[in-house]
Amino acid sequence: MRSYWMQQNEASAVLELREVPIPTPGAKQLLVRVRAASLNRGEFVAGHGLHGPAGSWKAIGGECAGEVIGCGTEVTDFSPGERVMGRCSGAFAEYALLDQAEAMHIPGNLSWEEAGSIPLTFLVSFDMLVLQGHLQQGEWVLINGVSSGVGVASLQLAKALGARVVGTSGSQAKLEMLEGLGLDAGICTRQPDFAAEVNALTEGKGVKLVINAVGGSVFAESIRTLAFEGRLATVGYVDGVLHADIDLEALHAKRLTVFGVSNKLRTKAQKSAALPRFIAEVLPHFASGRIKPQIDEVVDFEGLADAKARMEAGAHAGKIVLRMPALD
Repeated sequence: MRSYWMQQNEASAVLELREVPIPTPGAKQLLVRVRAASLNRGEFVAGHGLHGPAGSWKAIGGECAGEVIGCGTEVTDFSPGERVMGRCSGAFAEYALLDQAEAMHIPGNLSWEEAGSIPLTFLVSFDMLVLQGHLQQGEWVLINGVSSGVGVASLQLAKALGARVVGTSGSQAKLEMLEGLGLDAGICTRQPDFAAEVNALTEGKGVKLVINAVGGSVFAESIRTLAFEGRLATVGYVDGVLHADIDLEALHAKRLTVFGVSNKLRTKAQKSAALPRFIAEVLPHFASGRIKPQIDEVVDFEGLADAKARMEAGAHAGKIVLRMPALD
C-alpha cells in the first residue's frame, strides 16, 4: 500500500510517498480501508512534539474515515464492512489501524470527507470547551484564529452548546463566511489589539473562555479579555512564540484558570477516556445536521504537498481533507 511519511526538522519538513506492507491489526485494533483523512496544523509545526525527534521519519496523518476490512481477536463493537472514523497514526495511507477505543461509527448522513474531518479536531474542541472549559449556555467565548480547523470546530461546538462567540482572524472575508456558522462577532486582526473591542462587546464583563489557537503573541491580550473566573485554553502556537507575560494580579483577583490542550504526553487510555461522552453528547449534533463539518477543500491523495502548503499559508477556513484513491 502507499503511505506518506515525513521527516521533520526545525525549519522544514520533507514528505515522501512510500510503498509499505498493509498492516496487521492487533487484538484490539481495526484494519481500515481509508477513504478520507484530514490535515492538522500541529503535525507540521516543529516543536509541537507530534512527530518525534528532529530528523526522524514517521508515517503521518492523525485522523481518518473508512471501511472496516478486518478486526483483531478482541474487537467486540465493530464488524467488517462498517463505516468508522477515529484518531490514529499513519492516516495518510491506503490502509490504517484504528484502536477500538478510538473508533466511532459514522452517522449515516455524513460523507467520507466530512467524517474524516471530525475525530481529532472536534475531540480537541470538546476537551477545551466541555471537559476543561466547562462552557455554559449563554457564556461568551473568544476564539483566536477562528478560521483554523480547530477554531471552526470550536465555533460550531460552542454554538451547539448555546454559547456566544467572538473570533479573531486576519481575513475579513473569512469572518464574514463564518457568520453563516453562527459567529456572533468578528474582529479582523493579526495583532494583540482586540481586548478593548471584546470587552465592549461583552458590556465590560469579559469572556468566560478563550481558545488560543495562535500562541504567545496573543496570550497577554487574551488574559485582558477574561471575565471573573474565566478560563484560557492554549491549543497551539502557530506564531512560533513560546513565551509570554502573565498578569499575576488579574490571575489572582479574577480567579482565572489557564490550561493547555495537548495529547503529547498522554497515554492511550487517557486520550480515549472521553470518547464515550463525545459519542453521547456531540455525535448526535452531527447526526441531526446541527453541526455540519466545515470543509475548506478536498484534495486528491497525490496532492498532499500542495494541501500542506495551503494550510501553512493560512489560506484555508476549516478543514483540508485528503481523498484516498478509488477502490480497485
